[in-house]
Amino acid sequence: MIRPGKMLREVLKSLTKKPATIKYPAKAANIPDRFRGRLKFEAEKCIGCKLCMKDCPANAIVIEKVGDKFEATVDLDKCIYCAQCVDTCPKKALRATTNFELAQLDKRKLKVKI
Repeated sequence: MIRPGKMLREVLKSLTKKPATIKYPAKAANIPDRFRGRLKFEAEKCIGCKLCMKDCPANAIVIEKVGDKFEATVDLDKCIYCAQCVDTCPKKALRATTNFELAQLDKRKLKVKI
């Protein structure tokens, strides 16, 4: 059990310290370099090799041929944001953005064409 005198000392010390939390969302979050957020797909660069699909540990990305170009669909609820698909793409058609605010109330909105 903590003695009351010791506890009072800790309370007084904490009153003079800066808070450990940030004021998010009122203040913008500090995003570090190389942050792995929502994926961005550049269809004009894609050659349809589907290496990103094969390398995705969560099976969250699907590449389909639509006409003469390719289209990517990502299940944001499955994606673990590891960016392995970004690393394996030989033409750099995928990249990770800094967008991390992806919460939804409707699960169907988490399957998006990028």
